[in-house]
Amino acid sequence: MQRFHPYTIRLRSLIRVLRYLPLLALPVVSGCKKFLTVLPVTDVSDAVTIVDATSSETAVRGVYRTMAENYYGGLYETFGYLGGDDIVWTGSQSVIQQFISHTVAADNDNLESVWSGIYKTINGANQVIAKVPLVVDPTFTAGQQNQLTGEGYFLRALCYFDLARCWGGVPITLVPTTSATQKTSTPRSTLAQTYAQVLSDLNKADSLLLKDTVQNPIRASKEVAWALKARYYLYQQDWANAEAYASEVLADNTFYQLLTPFSSWFQPASAVGTKESVLELSYNATYTNGSRGNWQPPATGGTRQWAPSATIATLLTDSGRGAFVAQTSTGLWYGNLFYRSPATDPSYIIRIAEVYLIRAEARAEQGELSGALSDLNAIRTRAAQPNSTATTQPDIIQAIYNENRLEFALEPHRWFDLVRWGQAATVGVTNPDNLLFPIPTQEITLSNGALTQNPGY
Repeated sequence: MQRFHPYTIRLRSLIRVLRYLPLLALPVVSGCKKFLTVLPVTDVSDAVTIVDATSSETAVRGVYRTMAENYYGGLYETFGYLGGDDIVWTGSQSVIQQFISHTVAADNDNLESVWSGIYKTINGANQVIAKVPLVVDPTFTAGQQNQLTGEGYFLRALCYFDLARCWGGVPITLVPTTSATQKTSTPRSTLAQTYAQVLSDLNKADSLLLKDTVQNPIRASKEVAWALKARYYLYQQDWANAEAYASEVLADNTFYQLLTPFSSWFQPASAVGTKESVLELSYNATYTNGSRGNWQPPATGGTRQWAPSATIATLLTDSGRGAFVAQTSTGLWYGNLFYRSPATDPSYIIRIAEVYLIRAEARAEQGELSGALSDLNAIRTRAAQPNSTATTQPDIIQAIYNENRLEFALEPHRWFDLVRWGQAATVGVTNPDNLLFPIPTQEITLSNGALTQNPGY
């Protein structure tokens, strides 16, 4: 294990508490179900962060902003697509190449950045869960209070879900962090315990969140919780529940629809918060999406540090999804999902296309082949493709896998899908230890022996 000087340890302890301590509050934009326009961050004392309806709303918005800045919108997504077989790294930094070659070291800086970003988001959610229900404010209705608390539970559930699929069992913290030593000795929970926490939080969110009354995919609602439940149950291979919750979301075609033509959910630049999105994170000219610069080439102000392989670019073009990719003047492929300037592209967390494919897979696994094909063909039709010719259960399941690969080629799905399908060997990963990432070295060092490393690292 890498050794650290004592002063380094103390400095990193300070950094750790600073990133886990209560959220920075954001100036409020009135209205819980309005699209988010975020103004510059302002530091506030923890003693006054959540004391009334206004500061409660501010705190919840702050959790979304923390997620957008420190978690989604850059490095976390690379965990999902660099480990697959479709995205290549054009740079020279070994910290990125490690994810492609599946040789991630425990002292990888990106690993630590994502881990700490997720736990910072969890701490913000813990603040909301702990404090919003205690607020006494005559202007704060029970429905509003429940909605905001439910959003806290939902966001924490999403965090632990992503931690579980990246690292397996992780330390579970359910109360706000207020000191540098408060969480340093928290042991790892098992994978089963971590997923149990996800489901517990989702059930609480489901009981508190309101159903959609307006189109607003930048905030969690009851339908958003159902969509994440559908994904959760898919990972657990609980096909019946995955189908049931996906069906609940798909029944709401007022706010959730597949859009045609295919590119209309992300092009033109005004296409934000569309009916394609179940949940997306918003950005603006002040708070930009870090993904854009890494995908776009220098000619459009980017660095093109990761790019679609020639194979996937051809497959996307042939499958009616050519809008995902483009070529430079010298013929180099680049991803075109994130293209706006300034980089106000949303980060797509759950799209309705995923919910269709969740239900298709769940139905196929249960032998409901007609229903599975119906859902699969809805995705294919939207991409201007003919209906699938698959007829047997294995062929239909593989056709669904293939559609997932294409539909989410530039989103963080591929590696996690290969792992849960038992197909990681197709990208050269035969050692089961490499299906999870190592716990960051810094976290092991600061845990006082409470945090154990994943096998093989």
